Amino acid sequence: MTDTANPPVPATPGRLRVMLRRHPTILWGSGILGLVLLLAVLAPVAFTADPRQVFPLDRLKPPTGAHWFGTDMLGRDIYSRTVYGARISLIVGFSVAACSVAAGLAIGLVAGSNRWADAVLMRILDGVMSIPAVLLAIALMAVSGAGIGNVILALTVAETPGVARLVRGVVLSLREQPFIEAAVASGSRYGSILLRHMLPNTVAPLLVQGTYVCAAAMLLEAVLSFIGAGTPPDVPSWGNMMAEGRAYFAIAPQIILFPGLLLSLTVLAVNLIGDGLRDALDPRLARQH
Repeated sequence: MTDTANPPVPATPGRLRVMLRRHPTILWGSGILGLVLLLAVLAPVAFTADPRQVFPLDRLKPPTGAHWFGTDMLGRDIYSRTVYGARISLIVGFSVAACSVAAGLAIGLVAGSNRWADAVLMRILDGVMSIPAVLLAIALMAVSGAGIGNVILALTVAETPGVARLVRGVVLSLREQPFIEAAVASGSRYGSILLRHMLPNTVAPLLVQGTYVCAAAMLLEAVLSFIGAGTPPDVPSWGNMMAEGRAYFAIAPQIILFPGLLLSLTVLAVNLIGDGLRDALDPRLARQH
């Protein structure tokens, strides 16, 4: 945790190289995630076909030169659907992480610095956190209906309480620090203390927590789509693909294998980045290197 009385030295290229050398998981995770992101962005020109186009005569074909990952039960190209499915997972993961961090930061700052607000907000968040995230997301999707926007909203509601509690804990620990007491004694305003002293010290833990929220959101989106409560069936998402292929796993395992493999690699990459950032930004762990 940083002290605003001694601000951290700006990250220079040399320091970044040292950090990556000491924490190679950041480099590995960023490399894998970068490839998946590049593939998703270049999906229309990445040797793909229309992911919704049906070829009834090519049903359940194994991987060939014409269809790199084979075809599904409707003759659709699995490679194209897998590449386009990366867009759905990345959009959901990044959006949920950004929205959860923003909402959790606001709630946590208010709750950690105001006792009355803390008593009300934390009881509400405790009630939300008592419901497993996947069950809460299913319930919210049942009310709002299938759609990418509704998936992002449902997962944001499920993930925000954890972020808010993290920020609240950071703020509560900072309130007892000498530099905060000095700011209060000098007559600094409430808003100034939050923005100049509290907020900068939440950046490091929020970066790490954001990566874990992103990975969890990708998995939850796949789970929701797999059980039919996520994206619409016509949308080529990894969860939808695996749900459609489970009945054909014995004769065409590629329908589940390739989207499942890419989902695992993407979640692994995000978690590697999060673990590396945690080790690099935690002063207690940094002193061990």
